Amino acid sequence: MSETHRKQFWSRRKVLSTAIGGSAAAAAGAFGIAKAATASTTASAVGDVVGKISVGYQGWFAATGDGAPINCWWHWSPNAQQAPTPSNTGIKSWPDVREYTKTYQTGFAALGNGQPANLFSSYDQQTVDTHFSWMQQNGIDTAALQRFNPTGAEGPIRDAMTTKVRSAAEAYGRKFYIMYDVTSWTTMQSEIKADWTDKMKAHTASSAYAKQNGKPVVCIWGFGFNDDNHPFSADACLDVINWFKAQGCYVIGGVPREWRTGTGGSRAGYTSVYHALNMISPWMIGAIGNVGDADNAYTTYTVPDQADCNANGVDYQPCVLPGDVSGRQRVHGDFMWRQFYNVVRAGVQGIYISMFDEFNEGNQIAKTAETQASVPSNSGYWALDEDGTFCSSDYYLRLTGDGGRMLKGQIALTATRPTQPVVTSTDTSAPTAPGSLTATGHTSSSVSLSWAASTDNVGVTGYRIRQISGSTGTQVGSTTGATAFTVTGLLPSTAYTFDVQALDAAGNVSPSSNQVSATTDAGSTTTNLAAGKATSESSHTQTYASANATDGNASTYWESANNAFPQWLQVDLGAATSVKRLVVKLPPATAWATRTQTISVQAGTASPPATQVAAAGYTFNPATGNAATITLPAAVSARYIQLTFTANTGWPAGQLSELEVYSA
Repeated sequence: MSETHRKQFWSRRKVLSTAIGGSAAAAAGAFGIAKAATASTTASAVGDVVGKISVGYQGWFAATGDGAPINCWWHWSPNAQQAPTPSNTGIKSWPDVREYTKTYQTGFAALGNGQPANLFSSYDQQTVDTHFSWMQQNGIDTAALQRFNPTGAEGPIRDAMTTKVRSAAEAYGRKFYIMYDVTSWTTMQSEIKADWTDKMKAHTASSAYAKQNGKPVVCIWGFGFNDDNHPFSADACLDVINWFKAQGCYVIGGVPREWRTGTGGSRAGYTSVYHALNMISPWMIGAIGNVGDADNAYTTYTVPDQADCNANGVDYQPCVLPGDVSGRQRVHGDFMWRQFYNVVRAGVQGIYISMFDEFNEGNQIAKTAETQASVPSNSGYWALDEDGTFCSSDYYLRLTGDGGRMLKGQIALTATRPTQPVVTSTDTSAPTAPGSLTATGHTSSSVSLSWAASTDNVGVTGYRIRQISGSTGTQVGSTTGATAFTVTGLLPSTAYTFDVQALDAAGNVSPSSNQVSATTDAGSTTTNLAAGKATSESSHTQTYASANATDGNASTYWESANNAFPQWLQVDLGAATSVKRLVVKLPPATAWATRTQTISVQAGTASPPATQVAAAGYTFNPATGNAATITLPAAVSARYIQLTFTANTGWPAGQLSELEVYSA
């Protein structure tokens, strides 16, 4: 990730880091104020942003192998060339990915329910379609597609995302518009005009492109911020705003919360810039974090902001946020609803939700992990039940829908949140316990189980398989109806205990089955787990590809690109299994002189594997068969084994004729 990319990635989090003060008493006083502003007689009529709910849409997540031009874990991890792990993560909460047809495995441990820790890619059209279907289902009107400086390396993927968002908006009857984030865009003044003329303006021909007052909407986020990433003069800002207006556009400004006073995070002397806009939308992330802050913002910002906009013929679109999951701000929707109540009673023209899919700041409304069963077990992430109240993964989508109905007068103005954390079910009867749990077989790395089916008054939807340690059960697998399951990735010669629980569609959980214990077999010293298995590599020269390392022929070999360390070779064992010992070989011919290669070994259930299990210099001598044995300190459960070569005394490349993997 480039330095410029990092600045863009973290800019919004850094821009506004000072929270609004205010005591509980002050908050209570603010709550007692009646509707403090009336709608301006010059306010625009209802369109695609006035009178509507808009959401910020990043669309900036990608994964290695998804076909995106950027080909990396874009925005999921700071080191985007490596899969996300607990030490390489750029997000603050975990998405619910059950509705995505394609996901990508990370380096995190499995979820609490035993499922793999996979993430989505925004580059997959199905991902964008899923997001816009959620908008349709929950009455969210318009998406503001974020567009950072498109002239750098990210340009091609951002261009592609615009096309994908347009397609989804058209398919699901939603509107979208371009929101330029000018953070760190040093040559913005000329290049933003060229980008609109040459690329983005073409999308206004879509029936889904947002119009207000009959004009295509464009937003510019970042004028007037008092920091080094937004150094634009007032004259430069005015020039850009007036240029877009001359192109026939309705121009929204994403501005600092202190825009009206020119203090704090806002530069002084920009009043003419703000009043040149058609709509003002102040940024509130980092400024509020609880109900008291929200009420203080109502009196400090919302009411006088609306009055200023009324006096100057500018539409007003304040920001409403659900709260940072990692900061435990959400209080099962009360924080977000108080903001909805405050801005609607102030008479605002529209509402901007920050954001739809901003998992980096933890303030997304997109479907999110509900409990610890749905987050990686080694992540430390909070789920939506962080305050002890279970919330369905779609809760903040539904809450946003109700906020939109209150804005539109479809429900009465109310300080009491009408949206329940879960959709109430009338089914309160749990299934019966699964019966006759039996261990039907075992290997050195697996135990197979079967049981008798449960019954339910409505219907059993699945089973969870748990590994028991003391009085604690940890889910290690699940089925959607089958009454048999094989637990894999176990260690040899080890005793394990399991039970099974049944679930129904209402989330009711049965009592546990009987427990069953089984001991895995001893590991094999003779079965090569890597034989014939699929491989991948960092590079190869000529015909010396990585598949040669698992073909069983010691005379064929893999050789990486020369003079380009480090290089790596990886084998996929096909399933998680116990690994204790590796044998690495070079061709046995005496023409291969003695050499030492420096190799580190990573092993794990995700690709690329994140855990280093060995690292040393290994000597290959034709007199002793040109082979070296790597014995791990302890057996590990792994599907992927990756060898990284950093030096070779005999040739300036990584070389290997055979990689053999054994469980003992």
